Amino acid sequence: MAVTADVSLQPGTVTLSRDRRRKPFLLLLAVELALLFGPTVAWLFSRWTLSVWQNAHGMFVPPLVAWLAWQELKRRPDLPREGSAWGFVLLVPALALHAIDAGMHTQLLSAVGLFLAVPGIVLLVLVGSRTRLIAFPLLLLVCAIPIPLAFTEPIQLALRYLVASVTAALLPLLGIGVYLEGTTLHTTSGLVEIADACAGFSTLYAALTVACIVAYTARSWQRRVLVLVAAIPIAIAANIVRVVALALIVASGRAWLLGTFVHPLSGLMTFALALPVLFWLGADKPHTAAP
Repeated sequence: MAVTADVSLQPGTVTLSRDRRRKPFLLLLAVELALLFGPTVAWLFSRWTLSVWQNAHGMFVPPLVAWLAWQELKRRPDLPREGSAWGFVLLVPALALHAIDAGMHTQLLSAVGLFLAVPGIVLLVLVGSRTRLIAFPLLLLVCAIPIPLAFTEPIQLALRYLVASVTAALLPLLGIGVYLEGTTLHTTSGLVEIADACAGFSTLYAALTVACIVAYTARSWQRRVLVLVAAIPIAIAANIVRVVALALIVASGRAWLLGTFVHPLSGLMTFALALPVLFWLGADKPHTAAP
């Protein structure tokens, strides 16, 4: 007596089985990485929230990257979802950087390792074609890393002299007498010192980050080039406007205002001036219909 069994596999049965086997592994990996890089995330957050003068834009980069990646993946639901073992090529060096930093205590190497581990995990979860689709958002995570002071000091010094010189040239046009000594502006009512915080490097870093995002979303290459080229001069110009405004406050005999919320608020003003201009430059202008 022969016994026959009719076995039919529905489409997707094998894939679902693989997904079920992968989920415990991926969940365990996520928990381990969260515990491992928890102190690094706390350090990054402390750097991002230190002041408006240093890396304040960094806290907005990770959620923005997540949103951009979600938008890209939402457009292509047809791409396969299976993971790739190539993710270990990025994950292993990331863990190595974290291990090295455990002895050096810089937190910076661990931060680099964290943002290197993210695309590695993405590769483990998503197939290469889907990872390539969100390659730019993942690369944008680099802009959230605080730049070491050794690299920013020469740039800040150059920006200080540039801002001080231009401000000293503009104030007489506004009827304010000024004497420039190094990076210090002397007026009849007080002095304005262009310190590292007033150099505008934070605005410059944020403007370059926003310019990359705007260039990525722009539809024409002309707009992309325009935004990327204009980011630096726009950031510098916005900071010069801020310093001129502060110098006018000092020259009017109200230097005490700089010890209040007005000073940090002026730092936010540079973002309010520079970022909308970058968005405007990257926006596609509507075509006018021919008569």
